Formats: sequence, structure tokens, C-alpha cells
Amino acid sequence: MANSTGRPIAPLILSAEERAYLERQVRRHRAARSLSERCRVILRCADGVPSKSVASEIGVHEHTVGKWRRRFLRDRIEGLLDEARPGRPRTINDDQVAAVIERTLRSTPKDATHWSIRSMATETGFSHTTIRRIWNAFGLQPHRTETFKLSSDPLFVDKVRDIVGLYLSPPNRALVLSVDEKSQIQALDREQPVLPMMPGVPERRTHSYVRHGTTSLFAALDIASGFVIGKCYKRHRATEFLDFLKQIDARVPEGLDIHIIMDNYATHKTAVIKNWLARRPHYHVHFTPTSASWINQVERWFAELTRKQIRRGVHTSTNQLEADIRAFIERHNKNPNPNRWTKSADEILASVKRFCQKTEQTLCGEL
Repeated sequence: MANSTGRPIAPLILSAEERAYLERQVRRHRAARSLSERCRVILRCADGVPSKSVASEIGVHEHTVGKWRRRFLRDRIEGLLDEARPGRPRTINDDQVAAVIERTLRSTPKDATHWSIRSMATETGFSHTTIRRIWNAFGLQPHRTETFKLSSDPLFVDKVRDIVGLYLSPPNRALVLSVDEKSQIQALDREQPVLPMMPGVPERRTHSYVRHGTTSLFAALDIASGFVIGKCYKRHRATEFLDFLKQIDARVPEGLDIHIIMDNYATHKTAVIKNWLARRPHYHVHFTPTSASWINQVERWFAELTRKQIRRGVHTSTNQLEADIRAFIERHNKNPNPNRWTKSADEILASVKRFCQKTEQTLCGEL
């Protein structure tokens, strides 16, 4: 049988710089979706994937894949950018755009801590629409702010490797428990009845409340199964924590090593706790780095408890609050869903390193 061949396709070979640029655009969260899609098309074509398979994988027409392939072969990276469209010529030049960006980044208004679109428009003499377009084009959002906290723990690297190693490769015949307490949970009641949600109207409640006491929840999350052991206490001292450890010990099958991941809270390090653990050599304690509670998986479960049960709950007593928490734990344990840790210790440390380098460069640029 004669070989049937179609139209010959020119090979698509990327240089190291081109591949790095394309992969960077695909990873960027703020990159235009159209540009990110085109970059994925070129990367898959460069890997030798047929156009039909690329189209099916990315969700575009095969002709679209061929179009961007041809444009890239002709114009390289420039071919993936949008061509200039007809319309009214620009009324603001590049130097004026750069001046707006520089003022946004390097200065603040006299009467505020950050620029708004209207205040920048008044200061520069441009329309607020022009300022909005410039800020959108360069991803500038002066009204937003984010917080961060870097751990100062001298053993940060060792502790991250230790705990992530437990998550990704737990030891045989061992139980890995993520332990922590959620203290001072308030039993809040609204001063007036909550108005239920109606079509077109959200649930409404008064901003003022009546507090009927607090409770503290100690919880241990089984990393492998997602099962939670929890108990509420009026206080969160070493006495209560020791009682909770005894609750864990009573519910854990015999013959297993128990690895406990917990933070550096003083309650966890008292002499009573140390002596209790020392008498049980099958217990192994792994402390999280200082200011790094994000690595303790039970914190994620606490967030679910807060979102689903506590934040919008109405409780007229701590007994009612504790009953709802116990009911939440029981429902969760009927169908536990363990979290899947995916990031390795090397990836976490590399991310922290990049952030520190970026922060240092930003501070040096300001100086």
C-alpha cells in the first residue's frame, strides 16, 4: 500500500530563551488568557504533538493551532502578540504613560496613603478612564494590600524538610497526626433575629452581638485518612492539652508509632507534657517552624470549621456551640477527605528564596 502523506509541516524548534519566555507567560496569573493560550499552543507544537491533538488538548480549533504556528514561524515571539487595530490615534505618548506609572509606584498623595483613579487623574490632568486603562495594562492596584510573614526560625529548613517528608512519605506502621488548638471560639448571638435569605436579598444580621462565653477546641487530624479527633475545653492550658493527649492515646491502635506535628506554643512544651511523652517512646514530636502555621494541616481543617459552622452560626451558650462543633466533627468523620500535600520541601524552600530575593531587590530599588 502506498504511503499517504499530507502537506509538509515545517519543524518548530525553540531556542532556550524562547522556551523560557513562553513557559513564563503560561505560569503568570495575570497574563492575558489569549496570550497564555497561544504560548501553550507553541510549546505543545514544539514538543512534536500533532496540531489535531494540540487543538483537542487546549480546546481550540485545529485551524487556530495552524494559524499561530505559522505566525510564530514567521515572526517568532512577536507573532504571538495582537496586531495594532484601526481606530483613533493615541492621545498620550509613552513618556506620559511612564510618568503615571512612576508616580503611582514612587509617590503617595498628600491627603491619603495611596492613589485612587480619581486622585491620580486630578494630579496628572488625564481623564479617570485613561488612568484606569494604564493601571489595568500594567497590573497596578494601589487600593489593594497584602501581608506576609517570614519565619525567623534558625532551623526553618530542617523543620520544613522533616514535616514535608512525613506528609509525602509517611513511615510504615505509623500514624501521623497534625495537632493544634483553636482557642477562644466565641459563642455569639445577634441582638436581633437573623433575617433569612430571599430572592434577590442576602441573609441579613445586625452588626452588634451578645457574647455568651468562649470555648477552646483541641483537634488532631490523621494525615492519611482525614479522620479528626477533637474535644472542647473551657481553657487551653497544659492540663487540658495533657488530657487531650490521653484521649488520642486511648483511641489509637496499639503497636503503632505516633508522629505528632504541632507548633511551638508554650502549652506544648511544659515539663508535664515532656515527661508524659518521654514515658512513651513510640510518640515522636515534630515542631513546626516559628511563624509557619501554614505547614500544619489541621489549620486547613480549622478554616473549614470556621467557614461552615462558626462564622455565621448563632449560639446562645457555650454548650450549644460545643454541641455544634461535636456534630460537625461527627459529620466530617463519616466521610473524611484527607488533604493531598503536593509541594516538596525543595519547592517550598525555592519559593521562599525567590520571595526573599524579590523583596531584597524591591527594597534596594527604593533605596
